[in-house]
Amino acid sequence: MGSSRWWRKMATGLSALLLCLRFCFGRGDTGFPFIHQSTAAPMVSYYDYIIVGGGTAGCPLAATLSQTYSVLVLERGGSPFRNPNITHLSRFGAALSDLSPKSPSQRFVSEDGVINARARVLGGGTSLNAGFYTRAGSPYIAKAGWDAKLVNESYRWVEKVVAFQPPLRQWQSAVRNSLLEIGIRPYNGYTLDHLYGTKVGGTIFDGYGRRHTSAHLLRYANPSGITVFLHAPVQKILFTTEGKPRPTADGVIFTDASGLNHWAYLRRGPNSEVIVCSGALGSPQLLMLSGLGPKRHLQSHNISVVLDQPLVGQGMSDNPMNAVFVPSPRPVEVSLIQVVGITHNGSYIEGASGENFGTDQTQSTRDFGMFSPKIGQFSTLPPKQRTQKALDRAIQAMRFLPRSAFVGGFILEKIMGPLSRGHLQLRTKNPNDNPAVTFNYFKDRGDLERCVQGIKMIEKVIESRSFSRFRYNYLPISSLLNMTANAPVNMLPKHANASRSLEQFCRDTVMTIWHYHGGCHVGKVVDRDYKVIGVDALRVIDGSTFDYSPGTNPQATVMMLGRYMGVKMLRERASREWLSKRSKEKRRYSFGTFSRSDRRNSRNSQGFHRRGRVPHHRAQNEDDIGLN
Repeated sequence: MGSSRWWRKMATGLSALLLCLRFCFGRGDTGFPFIHQSTAAPMVSYYDYIIVGGGTAGCPLAATLSQTYSVLVLERGGSPFRNPNITHLSRFGAALSDLSPKSPSQRFVSEDGVINARARVLGGGTSLNAGFYTRAGSPYIAKAGWDAKLVNESYRWVEKVVAFQPPLRQWQSAVRNSLLEIGIRPYNGYTLDHLYGTKVGGTIFDGYGRRHTSAHLLRYANPSGITVFLHAPVQKILFTTEGKPRPTADGVIFTDASGLNHWAYLRRGPNSEVIVCSGALGSPQLLMLSGLGPKRHLQSHNISVVLDQPLVGQGMSDNPMNAVFVPSPRPVEVSLIQVVGITHNGSYIEGASGENFGTDQTQSTRDFGMFSPKIGQFSTLPPKQRTQKALDRAIQAMRFLPRSAFVGGFILEKIMGPLSRGHLQLRTKNPNDNPAVTFNYFKDRGDLERCVQGIKMIEKVIESRSFSRFRYNYLPISSLLNMTANAPVNMLPKHANASRSLEQFCRDTVMTIWHYHGGCHVGKVVDRDYKVIGVDALRVIDGSTFDYSPGTNPQATVMMLGRYMGVKMLRERASREWLSKRSKEKRRYSFGTFSRSDRRNSRNSQGFHRRGRVPHHRAQNEDDIGLN
């Protein structure tokens, strides 16, 4: 008896250990109980919605749809939670400078020669960026055809979790006062709205310097209606044509961290959908890998063509940024973007200050933070010489600069739009590889004119009385421009005395501010409901659909769009299902199969719907929502 009891205890212990190995170690420190490592995924599963990309739009979209239906989110990266390189302001830049295969940031170099980055982490760009939070302007919302009431409700839903008022200290206050002094008025105070003049915007860093990402919006999710798998890159979208008038998305194939393939399918029915939220590079890339794109380009990569769509990957844009470093005779606070001057000439003036905000304050290494070669902001070399060795030399040179060289801040300008357009093409069939992208910075003359006007505004800010405490009076503007033109900013070739030509300065010192967009434009690749034109059961909802970047920073609007479309899809699906049910009831009535109780229930459901309350049809168990 004693031996039998001992074996039962051992068996129970082994079962508990195996369960822990699968789920405890499978999930890791992911932040929510419904987030798992991809190695814990079943080989085949079924869901109402499959969202490819748990980024800026994907997380709020998934949280919303999960309230009523089963949702699978496939994220190619890891978790942002409790990663100190992501979670705290003092570590800004650390993730962007991490070039390891497991980094939350994946570096790429555009064909223009400008180093850039794409997110590889739950939360997308909100897990890596400088945190500035501001809404799109009313004209942008009207042009997009969005419902203004639902837009405002969706912004507020996002802002309850991720938006905060930043503390405005001496250097940022000087920038604000200088913008007002040079005439960028009125002063709009602290506001999240996009208004002409000078304002203090929001931030996704709270008062303790902790970052709040779109992944934090998963707190709104219905835990029994959502599954998130990490390190789960999607290889392709699956389509079916059997019994269909045109190709219809049916599911996806994704790979787990050990290299095994998994199949996730949509549940049967006309309302289930695959939704691509992989960003401006990832979304057009995945459409092409799945057979949607320019026919000749797909055939050159031996990809079976599902739909010849030449506009996939076209219209790529990146808002060019140019900055002037202003050394300060006095210490300045560590700050990212907080104040913005929104001008009528199409440029936005902002500033970031402080030393070491790309490294730990206790370490001896020094950095230019947001403008460091460590995160790819590099110059002086032509494109064919862009090597990691060149970056390493620039980083090494920084170690020998005096500490005074790092005291100060950057005044920057970013142009709205932009007007210039480029394109994206596949390099390989591996979804983890970067595609080739060309942004054609300043190809449109209007962009160059806006940059010149922005640099002139920066000159006025630096020369203003309000900013005099934070600049050396013996350094003329021409010296500051030449210092910046010869700094490690990007990888384009330099010209002597760039200050003589502001146009040349713009070209020579162009950087990214990580606001690139396009490739799946509304009206060209997707319709106004973000449904991919020419196929069924497939949408793209993210910044790849934008023609212009919204506001001074797009993250607020991308998060809003995820929530907005989630609510809209729930409402439309509930309405369709109610109409379908009424149609069936009418057919039954016309054939004499409608009982007295059926009529009573029908009248009740009519009254229920007229009051604007659509009943939710929740899954009843884990089997129904694809968690097992």
